[in-house]
Amino acid sequence: AISVPRGEGDRKGEFPPASDLPAPPAPHPARQTSQSGASAGRAGERMGRVHRTWLPGTRIYACGSCRAHLTNHADIVSKSFQGRTGRAYLFNSVVNVSLGPTEDRILNTGLHKVSDIYCNCCDVYLGWRYEEAFEQSQKYKEGKAVLEKARMCTEEWTSEAAGDIASD
Repeated sequence: AISVPRGEGDRKGEFPPASDLPAPPAPHPARQTSQSGASAGRAGERMGRVHRTWLPGTRIYACGSCRAHLTNHADIVSKSFQGRTGRAYLFNSVVNVSLGPTEDRILNTGLHKVSDIYCNCCDVYLGWRYEEAFEQSQKYKEGKAVLEKARMCTEEWTSEAAGDIASD
C-alpha cells in the first residue's frame, strides 16, 4: 500500500481553513435591492434561479420583454409622465425589478435624485424611481416608480379592462 501524508483539510468531509479560500467577489456596486425585495444584481451576475412575484388580479402591467409582472392598474398615481420612449405612468409600487445607482438628474419638473429601474428577470430598462425630490411641490413622487408605457404590456386583462388601456 502507498502511504500519502494528509495535510490539514485533506481528510474526507473537512474543508480547508477559511484563510486558504479565495475572497468572495464584491457585490455589484451599480445595483441595489429594491424595496419589493427583488434581487440586486443583473441577470448575468446572479447565481441561482430568479424569483418572480406573481400579482393577483385581472389588470396587471408586465415587462414587455419577458412578461414578468410589474404592478397592477390600481397602483397608478398618474398617466401624465414623459419617458425616453414617450408616455410613462407613475406607480405607487412595483415588483420584480432591480435598481441602478442613485444619481441627480434634471427632469421636466426640476432636479431629482433617481435610480433607473430594470426588470429583475431579463434586465431590460423600464423607467426610474424617485428617491428624493428637492422642491416641496414634487415630494409626492418620492419612493414612487415611473414605468414607460412602450416597455410594458398588459397581462390577464379582461375585455372591458383592455378598452381602458386602448384609450390611454
